[in-house]
Amino acid sequence: MTDRPDAARLLHLRGETLAKGDPVALPLTLASMYHLPGDPGGVAAYGRSDNPTWEALEAALGHLEDAPALVFPSGMAAIAAALFATLGAGDRLLMPSDGYYTPRVLAENFLSGLGIVVETRPTARFTEGGFDGYRAVLIESPSNPGLDLCDLAAVTGAVRAAAGVSIVDNTTMTPFGQRPLELGADIVVASDTKAPGGHSDILMGHVASRDGQVMARVADWRKLTGAIPGPFEAWMLHRSLATLELRFARMCDNAQIIAERLRGHPALTALRFPGLPDDPGHNLARSQMTRMGFLIGLTLADEASAERFIAECRLITPATSFGGVHSSAERRARWGDAVAPGFVRLSVGCEPVQDLWRAIDAALRG
Repeated sequence: MTDRPDAARLLHLRGETLAKGDPVALPLTLASMYHLPGDPGGVAAYGRSDNPTWEALEAALGHLEDAPALVFPSGMAAIAAALFATLGAGDRLLMPSDGYYTPRVLAENFLSGLGIVVETRPTARFTEGGFDGYRAVLIESPSNPGLDLCDLAAVTGAVRAAAGVSIVDNTTMTPFGQRPLELGADIVVASDTKAPGGHSDILMGHVASRDGQVMARVADWRKLTGAIPGPFEAWMLHRSLATLELRFARMCDNAQIIAERLRGHPALTALRFPGLPDDPGHNLARSQMTRMGFLIGLTLADEASAERFIAECRLITPATSFGGVHSSAERRARWGDAVAPGFVRLSVGCEPVQDLWRAIDAALRG
């Protein structure tokens, strides 16, 4: 089990740099141009490459990841940056067949057209076949939406031994629940739209790595493509990070209680949550995760039952995405995920757990 980041110091990072009279709260810098007479070296030059609000956010995310971090306008922008900074024509890319579907669509529609060979495997059998010949390997554990796990230390070690680059999407867990870089990953990517933002009002993502050459390539990709976040969104995420530890802990505690009460529920045909002792990924989760997460996979009898549950539960917001302070759910087969028609991804929020349970149970029982 990996150590969690220093949450106390996160709240005081900005204070470590303040001079007398500086504002304690992070200022929002809205600027496309900077005062730039003479030699432009060594100072902020242009809004596509420099912004003090980004830099403060990157310092906070870097603290959480214990590695340099760069921010992007969405999780997919971060994933794209990591892939395009790593891959070239003729390279092979391995991805999870059961992970978040959008990276697969990106790879199939664009990377393959650039001469990159794209292959997939299910997360639960990700080591089968080895990793020889792959330039980059994208990994999700737990997978989204099915919540299967793979052994991150074993996979990243095998990828490195085969001279490849491992990229772990840690969106479902955040640095407070899992530490991929400590488990051997070369690069971590995440959608901060989810739990780090937490209030369903921003899009943001980040890339983190301890490899300076990788981060230089990612920084060049961001600058040259213009895949930059807005300063206001960066400011909002910086503010939200201050409460991430509290929100994440509440969400994980709630999810554990809800999942335990759902075991054997007559309305369900299957249940997935790594924190349950009988879940296929439980032992592995205990070894590589500090928390069991806030996502629960529920399978109801059919599509109609799933849609009725989501619509009728008064404390569930029917929406795509996850990680908000409010509980939300969606039937993932509607996006083409390889799950049962009645499979529901439930994102457990910060509601008082007894109220949340009563609402969920009542909706399941109809």
